[in-house]
Amino acid sequence: MKLKIVIAATLIIVTMFACSKSSDHDFSNIKITAEEILGDPYYRAISFGAYRESTRDIQPTLAQLREDMKILSAMGIRLLRTYNVHYDEAANLLKVIREMKAEDPDFEMYVMLGAWIDAKNAWTDEPERIRDVDDPRNITEMARAVELAQKYPEIVKIIAVGNEAMVHWATEYYVEPSIILYWVNHLQDLKAKGELPETLWITSSDNFASWGGGGEEYHNEDLNELIRVVDFISMHTYPMHDTHYNPLFWGVPEDEYQLSDREKVHRAMDRSLDYAVMQFDSVVDYMRSLGVEKPIHIGETGWATISNEYYGEDGANAIDEYKAGLYHQMIRDWSDENNISVFYFEAFDEPWKDAGNPMGSENHFGLINLQAQAKFAIWDLVDEGIFEGLTRDGMPITKTYNGNLDSLLQDVLVPPTLAEIKERLAAREASADN
Repeated sequence: MKLKIVIAATLIIVTMFACSKSSDHDFSNIKITAEEILGDPYYRAISFGAYRESTRDIQPTLAQLREDMKILSAMGIRLLRTYNVHYDEAANLLKVIREMKAEDPDFEMYVMLGAWIDAKNAWTDEPERIRDVDDPRNITEMARAVELAQKYPEIVKIIAVGNEAMVHWATEYYVEPSIILYWVNHLQDLKAKGELPETLWITSSDNFASWGGGGEEYHNEDLNELIRVVDFISMHTYPMHDTHYNPLFWGVPEDEYQLSDREKVHRAMDRSLDYAVMQFDSVVDYMRSLGVEKPIHIGETGWATISNEYYGEDGANAIDEYKAGLYHQMIRDWSDENNISVFYFEAFDEPWKDAGNPMGSENHFGLINLQAQAKFAIWDLVDEGIFEGLTRDGMPITKTYNGNLDSLLQDVLVPPTLAEIKERLAAREASADN
């Protein structure tokens, strides 16, 4: 291990544990573990953020977090994924969940707590990101994640070290696997010492390619060792994005030209599910090639409902509420059948994600929008009355399109033909060569 990483290790140990003893922590109130939760369809999982504004400087209030928990609980959600601890949202969420559990012993909500990881010089104007060196903030981030896991052991079942922190297209911040490996080993050591619950599962949540399912540029011994030491693999798959970046699966083949537009959409979504499963299987295959056998779950997948980018109209024609609803149902059915947890991305629309482009897809992955409207994917839950008496920011949960399927279908985009996609790819390659 390089000296600069060892120095970071020394700093974190001094900062976190100078006054800590294992006897200081009481983990006796743990009634269910990550091992029991993951893979059980009863514990439906989802990625969660409660931000209503176009900036994270405006944090969701305790009251807003409480109403979101009521909505998600009514939907059958019992496992949340968060992404960082340097904002107040995660700590406040845990506080609210504990209060709700105290008020109602039947209330169940658990958390995969994310700790954000950056490379040194991430998000700066420095000419070089130093990929094998911790950003100084990582030390504070990990210390806070440990503190929250110690404080809320009955709620925090998993710590995820980093989010898409190893995938190379995350150019602003990605790190080498050695950084993630160090922090995962660090947390596993804390478990062994009794500083964290022995039932707490440790992982990293990253793109399928980063877990070995992609090109050989990701295959190295640090990644292999990381696969060996995590308690499970949390991998991401996004067919929606690859309708632009790797689109050959998406186009309508010649033998489907005679189908109706709606049938073409359904066939394309069938191929999208197959594509996601193929990426999942590629991670399984790489893991097994190392002689390792452990659970793999999907830390993120989803389908946006609005886009003015590559994936929308005049591009891949991939994004609308109908397709998003189909994908949500298909991936849930597949995961339930195979006892795989899917942290579906995501619960609510969050406008801060692409604040400069309100119609950007990143702002529109939620199952519920900012007007408290349930999107097509969960119209059936509105019909079942599960949201009766619940509100979000004072608004009752209603349906988009006023629940009119014919109106929704008017906005459905038909995928381009496979021949058209091949022409676009050829033009893209020609442009790159010039």
